[in-house]
Amino acid sequence: MTAADVRQLVRQEYGKIGAGERQGCGCGNLADQVSKSAGYTDAELAAVPDGANLGLGCGNPTAIAGLKPGETVLDLGSGGGFDCFLAANKVGPTGKVIGVDMTPEMIERARDNAQRGGYVNVEFRLGEIEALPVADASVDVVISNCVINLVPDKARAFQEIARVLRPGGRVMVSDMVLERPLPDWVRESAEGYVACVSGAVMRDHYLRLLVEAGLQEVEILEERDASDFFLDPTDPLVNQLIVGHPVEDIRGLVSSVSIRATKPASRGCCGCG
Repeated sequence: MTAADVRQLVRQEYGKIGAGERQGCGCGNLADQVSKSAGYTDAELAAVPDGANLGLGCGNPTAIAGLKPGETVLDLGSGGGFDCFLAANKVGPTGKVIGVDMTPEMIERARDNAQRGGYVNVEFRLGEIEALPVADASVDVVISNCVINLVPDKARAFQEIARVLRPGGRVMVSDMVLERPLPDWVRESAEGYVACVSGAVMRDHYLRLLVEAGLQEVEILEERDASDFFLDPTDPLVNQLIVGHPVEDIRGLVSSVSIRATKPASRGCCGCG
């Protein structure tokens, strides 16, 4: 599939999720159950408006981002606003949270959730991660949850993250990475993209792209085998993906990781800090 094909597929399929027409990302269980498996607590699930949690994440970036009152947070692929609202609760009224999503349906849903929840320090913007509608050096923290695997140009995505971060700012992403190359039947499958697998890249490549974008202190904080979590054979989408193929081909193939990185702090005029 070409990059244009992937963007169109993602926009179409996640638009359906935003509109409430179907569940997504290969998750056949209820959203709260999926999110608990990804690391969210009952208190976090209860702290956001109904309809904000769509069960699409593969980790909990807000839990390990160390958010502080007054910070500005950017959530990439903000969906229904789940992580944005959790972040807003942590940065408080003096802070700000910006959610960016490429699907109008998700933006509409998130804005409605924000209005119903009374979140005045959260805004949602329509845009793509490879061309963020965010000013240079304007955010303290970038978070993202199981979204960058869907981006065709990941190098550009990480460059954009580095651009919008303030010097000394930090990145906390939860995402899918490959432990070995994908079988052809997975890599060429539209269902595989929607299930957050076919667009994933090898672990070392993912980490290298962060470094090449100018980020430092890149570290994996959490990881786990995500095969069973995402490739649930009871899910209709997964059934379309694996029909005629042995599930054993994808056991241990993909991992969910939480990665931290920072943007170098500005140096003084003499280059000594």
